[in-house]
Amino acid sequence: MPSQLSQPRRTVRLDELIDGRPVGGFHFLVLALTGLVMFLDGLDTQAISFVAPAVAREWSLPVAALGPIFSASIVGLMIGYLVLSPLANRVGHRRLVIVSTALFGVFTLLCALAGNETQLIVLRLLTGAGLGAAIPSAVALASEFAPARRRSTFVMFIYCWLALGFVAASLISGAVIPAWGWRPMFVLGGVLPLLLALVLLGFLPDSPSYLLPRDAARARATLCRVDPQLDPQTQVLPAERAGSPVKARSPLVELLRRHWLASTALLWLAFMLNLGVFYAVQSWLPTILGRLGHAPSTAVLATALTTIGGIAAALVIGPLMDRRGPFGTLGVVYLLGAVFVSVLAFAVTGQSWLVLGAAFLAGTCVTGGQMSVVALATVLYPPRIRPTGVGWALGIGRIGGILGPLLVGFALGGGAAPRTVFVVMGVVFLVASGAVLALARVSRSVRTGSCAAQPVSGD
Repeated sequence: MPSQLSQPRRTVRLDELIDGRPVGGFHFLVLALTGLVMFLDGLDTQAISFVAPAVAREWSLPVAALGPIFSASIVGLMIGYLVLSPLANRVGHRRLVIVSTALFGVFTLLCALAGNETQLIVLRLLTGAGLGAAIPSAVALASEFAPARRRSTFVMFIYCWLALGFVAASLISGAVIPAWGWRPMFVLGGVLPLLLALVLLGFLPDSPSYLLPRDAARARATLCRVDPQLDPQTQVLPAERAGSPVKARSPLVELLRRHWLASTALLWLAFMLNLGVFYAVQSWLPTILGRLGHAPSTAVLATALTTIGGIAAALVIGPLMDRRGPFGTLGVVYLLGAVFVSVLAFAVTGQSWLVLGAAFLAGTCVTGGQMSVVALATVLYPPRIRPTGVGWALGIGRIGGILGPLLVGFALGGGAAPRTVFVVMGVVFLVASGAVLALARVSRSVRTGSCAAQPVSGD
């Protein structure tokens, strides 16, 4: 009888191992840790909107001076998304998330010591870079440990925590700034990430895709937490399919090569259009409602409901993307967004209850769509290029986030009616829906081609 040692060694692909396991305590730990990173990211990003006016009053700055303070954070985010997030392929997601969280904590603390406008602008830029570097790796970690059948749900869940951070920023600043001023907001926003970085240092796992070719022992230890019954004799292979390109290339170069170029371009277009409408609504809805005679409380609540609507929608959209396919689901979300934003166009001149209801519905697709397109990016790209793909999509999408509010401002300044502005936003969502449906066709052709990469679940 042949010796057991002479039998062929069993092998399993990484994606098959992860997909074959039920969701358990380890997955919840990863979701909790990455969700906390996203929550503090959202808290810090949104808090500056409430801090800046208080800073302007204390330093006697003109209103125009607030623009560079806001823009510094956005520029910093783009640096983090475009330049720093690809470093995950060299240092690993775990290390980049921990270092980025600690850095945006330190720079936020230093903001509390800022003595003039220039110092605050520089520190906000550096803070934004840390914030932008943390998000793609947090998303990539959550998606990599998720079984394919739950991947969109996992990403939507942690992105809900980013939105909750936005809501928390408004609640906390409303209590802290009137009582103690703006500096304690930065102290709080700096201490919490530093504490979280210590927790991450002890409990956050690293990406198996990153560890497998570098540290087999650590990779196996991590995978044993995913599958405690993993046979010590089983060899775990990388997730890339046979026939997929294995030549080492820069992830950014890979994104822009012929097999991914069309998918990447369409994804970037969807990101830009969605974020353009998102930031336009967030920036201008309070002002538009005020001009139309609505009470300030109505304007504040309507803007908050656009975020709350997105959080509520995420609980439905994520599972639908997993069950029905990410492309078709997001395409329908954008089509509904075109309808709901157009409804908001006619509701803004109506009674308060109508405005609030329409704002909530619009938020389900505007904010919910923003979360969904991030989930789509994690499903579209394989782990090898996922952090760069997500980071660059978020960074390029910020171009839309910058142009959206500017174009709405030019339109309103030129005499355009608010109704017309919102109807145009609805048309933008129609274009975004078309981009996603085109992306579905391109992705299908890539998957069936000879150089197809990681499969995408559903159309």
